[in-house]
Amino acid sequence: MPNCREIRVMIKTLRTSYWLASLTLAALLSAMPAQANTWPLPAAGSRLVGENAFHVVENDGGSLEAIAKKYNVGFLALLQANPGVDPYVPRAGSVLTIPLQTLLPDAPREGIVINLAELRLYYYPPGSNSVTVYPIGIGQLDSNTLTPTMVTTVSDKRANPTWTPTANIRARYKAKGIDLPAVVPAGPDNPMGHHAIRLAAYGGVYLLHGTNADFGIGMRVSSGCIRLRDADILALFNAVKPGTKVNIINTPIKASVEPDGRRLVEVHQPLSKRLEDDPKTLPIVLNAAMSSFKADASTDAVTMEHAMDVRSGMPVDVSAHVPAPANAI
Repeated sequence: MPNCREIRVMIKTLRTSYWLASLTLAALLSAMPAQANTWPLPAAGSRLVGENAFHVVENDGGSLEAIAKKYNVGFLALLQANPGVDPYVPRAGSVLTIPLQTLLPDAPREGIVINLAELRLYYYPPGSNSVTVYPIGIGQLDSNTLTPTMVTTVSDKRANPTWTPTANIRARYKAKGIDLPAVVPAGPDNPMGHHAIRLAAYGGVYLLHGTNADFGIGMRVSSGCIRLRDADILALFNAVKPGTKVNIINTPIKASVEPDGRRLVEVHQPLSKRLEDDPKTLPIVLNAAMSSFKADASTDAVTMEHAMDVRSGMPVDVSAHVPAPANAI
């Protein structure tokens, strides 16, 4: 039977082992990629899903891109939700809003819906009462690299895809002094990452794919394709089948009258069309339905105008509040 000293040594050894195991587990968890943000579909008549989160920046807490990756949101979405924050060295102790709440796009809840203006992809799994929201990168500001709106389907899926740059892409790289090969093989140098989903429209030149770069999600960075983080493209690749509907829209402002009467708007910076455009101040043109929503007596037009100026990318309550009568108790 062990004596007291031996028991103390055993306890100390167990505590040390537990401490080391805890550190190892914490390191593994911190290294794991953020999981996709999946939400149950809202009740009938509602478009509101998700809940915003909050993040306290630690000392040497990393860049805004690192924080965006931690919560699996887009870089620009995080920047718009936190105006004035330093994107490279956020101030330690500051509290960031993580924009996870959103209004579902005004489009059929089927297959894949991509809203270019908000740099998000919505996936509605068949037979599931849920939606998964992915941040995406889209085409750069150039007539040859814009991501077009379209209604199409998934035509093909490829693991470990090769990349065949188009003539326009090779010419752009050539102008920078880079000679691209006719075909880039699968591997770490392939900008398409390890999985690709081909769309049927436009002869199949547009794809949803991963990336070999650790930045650019939630930005306009691609040559026209839809770019996702590695874990996201893998999940989507495993979930979708050829024939899945894909609806790509460009809607910088969304609105909803919720079942409880709240009137919500969500405003994103519109996509620039010229290099001199400033998406923070570009006019947002309201269609007939949105104009009617704003003009309704139940909408506070001043609050809605403010939301259109701020462009936070998050749902804002713009309900008009009727003042109580002066003689009310």
